[in-house]
Amino acid sequence: MTVPSEVAVRTTPHTPEHGASSPRDRPRRADARRGRTSFWPYLLVAPTVLLVGAVLGYPVVRNVVMSFQEFGLRELVQGAPAFVGLANYRELFADRVFWEVVVRTLAFTAVNVVLIMVLSTLVALLLARLGRVLRVAVMTGLVVVWAMPVIAATTVWQWLFQSRFGVVNWVLVQLGLEQFQDYSWLANGSATFALIVVLVVWQSVPFAALTLYAGLTTVPAELFEAARIDGAAGWALFRRITFPVLRSLFGLITSLEVIWVFKCFVQIWAISEGGPNDATTTLPVYAYQVAQTLNRYDLAGAVSVITVVVLTVLLLVYFRQSLRQETDR
Repeated sequence: MTVPSEVAVRTTPHTPEHGASSPRDRPRRADARRGRTSFWPYLLVAPTVLLVGAVLGYPVVRNVVMSFQEFGLRELVQGAPAFVGLANYRELFADRVFWEVVVRTLAFTAVNVVLIMVLSTLVALLLARLGRVLRVAVMTGLVVVWAMPVIAATTVWQWLFQSRFGVVNWVLVQLGLEQFQDYSWLANGSATFALIVVLVVWQSVPFAALTLYAGLTTVPAELFEAARIDGAAGWALFRRITFPVLRSLFGLITSLEVIWVFKCFVQIWAISEGGPNDATTTLPVYAYQVAQTLNRYDLAGAVSVITVVVLTVLLLVYFRQSLRQETDR
């Protein structure tokens, strides 16, 4: 029996012409092309990585090495510092003043971060309730405060709390508080500590509040409407809707504020230089004092390393707790 020619043509397997690729070979060729071009992203980011490594990496490594050396003013001039192992760290851990500074730094960070997060949340919720005109006005004020240079803002703050001609003392006296006549805020340790806390909170709230408000705009309105139908209002809405939805954003802002407050230096040094009687001396200020006053750059390096370690431990504990809560959910 013979097969018709047209049937034979249809049943004859198709063989690709010379140089043509079959569909089965195309994915492998695409993978090969991707393998050949995969180095381009790394090549593009290499200059930035090298620049950051040179600008940040070298000082960090040099500081760590210095913390294990005897490095004073003589070594700074003549060079050839000697390695002393953990002697600098043992000297710090045996110093009572150092531990007082550590406790003060932790207290300073905790007070500031709590106040910043509470006030920022309230401001963000307020922005969500305001009308368009008032919202723009408040946001403009927040942006102006946020954009103001730290030194300029700190200088203005010093003028406000100046003992004889400061506006704050004048207002308090006009309100009948005569004990604030010519009151020197910087002569009292607790008052100076409170003054710097208020300054840091004032400078930090705008960023956190605007970021939280941006997050609030992404929460679906249907969730709030459904919760209100169920009888939720006020604190219940925040606890059941707002905070769970924005938990990651709250965690991110809290982490950033912990970092920024923990390493706060400019405001403290510009206002009190750590005084009076070391009442506002935190770890960054203490490291600077040790380096500039005592010319003990080795001890200052050890303080800096300890600062980074303490901050890293705090953040790791916080991240672990946050991840555990996410897993439980």
